[in-house]
Amino acid sequence: MSHPAYGTLRPVSPVASVLLQRNPSTMTLEGTNTWVLSAPGARGRIVVDPGHALDDHLSLLAEFGDVELVVLTHHHPDHAEAAPLLAERAGVPVRALDPALCQGADPIEDGEELRAAGLGLHVTHTPGHTADSVVLRLSHGDRDHVLTGDTVLGRGTTVVSDLGSYLDSLRVLSALPPAVLGLPGHGPELPDVARAAQDYLRHREGRLDQVREALRRLGDDATARQVVELVYADVDRALWVPAEQSVRAQLEYLRARG
Repeated sequence: MSHPAYGTLRPVSPVASVLLQRNPSTMTLEGTNTWVLSAPGARGRIVVDPGHALDDHLSLLAEFGDVELVVLTHHHPDHAEAAPLLAERAGVPVRALDPALCQGADPIEDGEELRAAGLGLHVTHTPGHTADSVVLRLSHGDRDHVLTGDTVLGRGTTVVSDLGSYLDSLRVLSALPPAVLGLPGHGPELPDVARAAQDYLRHREGRLDQVREALRRLGDDATARQVVELVYADVDRALWVPAEQSVRAQLEYLRARG
């Protein structure tokens, strides 16, 4: 599945379209996916993760129809920075797990059903990438969708802040039925979220084995940077900074468990 050009709202299903923000980087891949959701025939729209506060992106979102609700999958600026500006422009609330991100509404809760634009979004708290990460399950027609934020990306792997929580979150997603369509915060759509989560679990378990081996070679007091230089020696050095954050989480996970 290919990415849309910048500035183009691309339908992915009868209820979900994506607008790719022009903010590419090693962390955001081609850019942030802003998801625009609406039931067939509904006038309103739900906007999920409006991204960085870039004027061209906000203007396009305002043109696509009546925004009823802004929802955030987590607090990182490449997902959340534009939310208060879009909400003020459209006169609508912002919902997120973190109360500091909310505007004109209460924080969302694990297990809550958000209703707007003729749709229902089921909220599941999936900490690990960040403490406030959530995924949103949308059931409509003959295929379910899950908006995964940065918990599972369309390509590559994500940065982790709390590995124990993250592995638990991946197990939740791994238990989804087959062929649930994944709508990630970055990268192309995922034809099967459960399979992608299972692949992530295998990858994380493999990395843990590599980190364990690195500690045997370097000593138990090795720093995250030293482990990265050994384990990620064949990886582009531009990715070493996010890798170091993930390794730090892996070291905390292993040391907490002896």
